[in-house]
Amino acid sequence: MRELSLNVLDIAQNSITANASLITVEVIEDTALHTLSIDIIDNGKGMSEEQLLSVRDPFFTTRTTRKVGMGLPLFKLAA
Repeated sequence: MRELSLNVLDIAQNSITANASLITVEVIEDTALHTLSIDIIDNGKGMSEEQLLSVRDPFFTTRTTRKVGMGLPLFKLAA
């Protein structure tokens, strides 16, 4: 849970960097499937089609400083 929490905070920080003024984190429990889903929704600048296709690639990043692209892959792994 700690890793998931840290990843949620990292993604929220990315949202702020993308000029988001609203960030919503939803945790949805499906008792029938015994799963939790975490949705992070913001109103930032969004992603291009190319970025959406590459977002789970651990070596892809759009950052110009601290070029780390592990956010979503680590989030998925921690889940």
